[in-house]
Amino acid sequence: MPARAAAPRTNQHLRTRKDLLHAAARLLKEGRHPTMDEVAEAALVSRATAYRYFPTLEALLVEAPLDGAVPEAKSLFAGDTSSDPEARLDRAEAAMHQMTYQNEAQLRLMLANSLLAARGSDGGAPARQNRRTPIIEAALAPARKRFSKEAYENLRAALALVFGTEAMVVFRDVVPLDERKARKVKSWAIRALVRQALKER
Repeated sequence: MPARAAAPRTNQHLRTRKDLLHAAARLLKEGRHPTMDEVAEAALVSRATAYRYFPTLEALLVEAPLDGAVPEAKSLFAGDTSSDPEARLDRAEAAMHQMTYQNEAQLRLMLANSLLAARGSDGGAPARQNRRTPIIEAALAPARKRFSKEAYENLRAALALVFGTEAMVVFRDVVPLDERKARKVKSWAIRALVRQALKER
C-alpha cells in the first residue's frame, strides 16, 4: 500500500484504539469493572473491533488508567517560551521518567500484553499507543527550523529510545542503574543527540 494511502488508515486505527482507552478509563472512574461489550458500546465500536485492538479485557483495563497518567505536551509546555531544544526535551523526559517509575508494575504488564498482541497481529490494529512522539515533537517545535529534515527525523526516532517504558526496563533489568542515575544518563543522551543533530544541518 502506498505511504500516502497507509497514513490515514494508520491514524484511524490509532484514534479507534484511543477511543477504546478513553471509554474504558471513563467507566473505571465511575467505579465499574466494565466488560468488553460495555467498553465497545461506550466507544461506539463493535465488540469484534474492540477485541481486534485488545485481545483480552485485562490488557485494555491495565492500559486505560495509564493513558491519563502520561504527561500532555500542552500542559507540560504551558507558558514556556523557551526555544532551547535540549532544555525542553530534558523537561519532557523528566516528566515521562517520573510517570514510568511511578507506574512500573502496570507498565510492565502493558508491555507484556503489547508483545503478545504484536505476535498475533495481522498488521492492522496497532499493538501500542504512541504517546512519546507527540511530546518529543512539542519539545522540538520552537527549534524545528534549526534542524535539517533528515536530522530532525533521525533525532525524533532516536529520542523515542530514550523516552518511555523500554528505557526504564533497560535501566532496571539490563544495565542496571538506580532511578536517579538513569535520569542523569538519559539527560546526557538527550544533549548528545541534539548536539549531533544540530551539527548535521
